[in-house]
Amino acid sequence: MLDREGFRPNVGIVLLNSRNQVFWGKRLRTHSWQFPQGGIKYGESPEQAMFRELHEEVGLLPDHVRIIARTRDWLRYEVPEHYIRKDARGHYRGQKQIWFLLKLLGRDSDMNLRATDHPEFDAWRWNDYWVPLDVVIEFKRGVYQLALTELARFLPKTNYHNRYLRGGPRAPREEWPSVPAASAETAEPPEAPHLPPASQQADSGAVARPPSDDLAAS
Repeated sequence: MLDREGFRPNVGIVLLNSRNQVFWGKRLRTHSWQFPQGGIKYGESPEQAMFRELHEEVGLLPDHVRIIARTRDWLRYEVPEHYIRKDARGHYRGQKQIWFLLKLLGRDSDMNLRATDHPEFDAWRWNDYWVPLDVVIEFKRGVYQLALTELARFLPKTNYHNRYLRGGPRAPREEWPSVPAASAETAEPPEAPHLPPASQQADSGAVARPPSDDLAAS
């Protein structure tokens, strides 16, 4: 499902643990690490797609997490032509994503990378929130920076440093708000409710290059 400009609707997931670390998964049979993400199917809202992808890729159920916030608008990135399947060139340009920030309420043992017959990851780890972007595949770096920077203002008070903005992030809030703070967007997927804040940080160069997308050549 592509929009008029050739972008596929997609969701990205930043999952936090109790120590303010984020989940990174290693793509099956590769050395690439990335956040969980996946396409929005016809008729799904971004939130519905997020919970489906969370279960398919990580094995978690809605009761295992709390939604802290989401990006207000679509964040887009284009995929270089040589990564796109030949039959999709000229139509597919890349992804437009809504990113969700989640808090893990369950335990590490609730993770199940084999929740479906078509796993996306074969290993996972917790990393610091501000991972270096030079280890992310180049055409995704802008979206990762935008998503992490926008969602960072919903992190609880902790000793972190924004490596991407010269002026640093806004001062984080000390308490979780009682009402949601991020608004939904948009034209195509149904608007999601306003959501509240959360927390995060992680390890340095542990994250390798995320893989190409569904319509990209393998």
